[in-house]
Amino acid sequence: MLGKIADMVVNGQFLLSMLVAIAAMATVLTLAIPLTEGNTLDKRMKSVASEREKLRMRERERLARGKDKVALRHEPKEFMKRIVEQFKLGDWLGTESAKKQLAMAGYRGQQAEVAFLFFRLVAPIALFLFALFYVFVIKDFGQTVMVRIGIAIGAAYIGIKAPEVFLSNQIAKRQASMKMAFPDALDLLLICVESGMSIELAFRKVSTEIGGQSVPLAEEFALCTAELSYLAERRQAYENIATRTGLEGVKSVSTALIQAERYGTPLGTALRTLAQESRDQRMMEAEKKAAALPPKLTVPMILFFLPVLFVVIMTPAVIQVFKWK
Repeated sequence: MLGKIADMVVNGQFLLSMLVAIAAMATVLTLAIPLTEGNTLDKRMKSVASEREKLRMRERERLARGKDKVALRHEPKEFMKRIVEQFKLGDWLGTESAKKQLAMAGYRGQQAEVAFLFFRLVAPIALFLFALFYVFVIKDFGQTVMVRIGIAIGAAYIGIKAPEVFLSNQIAKRQASMKMAFPDALDLLLICVESGMSIELAFRKVSTEIGGQSVPLAEEFALCTAELSYLAERRQAYENIATRTGLEGVKSVSTALIQAERYGTPLGTALRTLAQESRDQRMMEAEKKAAALPPKLTVPMILFFLPVLFVVIMTPAVIQVFKWK
């Protein structure tokens, strides 16, 4: 039985069929998942609203104990936490840049940090063992032992980089969503400020209105509203939202808000200028993508469109030639 399974695994036709089946399944899932997704805005906004009470508890705990160690999310899973604490992964795998990337990807609290450290340890070990098992037991490529060990080490390196690549992809998706909706959010914020609202009420109103375009941006505005209410310094709330988003436009708005808070500079003029700059930047990025489209279409047209076009044009002539013969 094991011999038959091994023959099937090393069979090239079987592997090709499996790859085709996986590609077909991925295509079906890609087309079907957007149709089955529900509206997660209400759920996420309720979760963000609960941060207000948690921030209040955190500040009270900090004032009582003189340090801030209260988690803002659910407690991490016990086995992950036990492994992280036992091997002291936070000392040699946890870095400030990793924590910053977790916040930018939307993963906050102790649970996200523990899970990230756990997968940074487990992923390279798992891929290394799987690669060793595959090259030594399942498939013999006819290579030397050193080459096989090198393949396993390469798989371990991929496992080390996999969590970082996942975070980078999540950050890119989140920033793209926020970048598209940010000019409209600035317009709404400008309208709210010029109508006489306080900055806390303006952020809260914008967070409820902008959620239809970008849930991550609405979440960040809601968190900033909670931090403005309960942090000791409002400047820290502005700096936190700039750090969590990582967008230059948000950093500019944060700087303008800090200057208005400190020096009393007019906020409406700065927001109007920043909103116009954000719209211009969005338009320039759209024009850049449009300008890059023709070169990207050259290779697909040569490989797929032109052969079909030649077949459509030449087939009637070939049929006529063979008919007269």
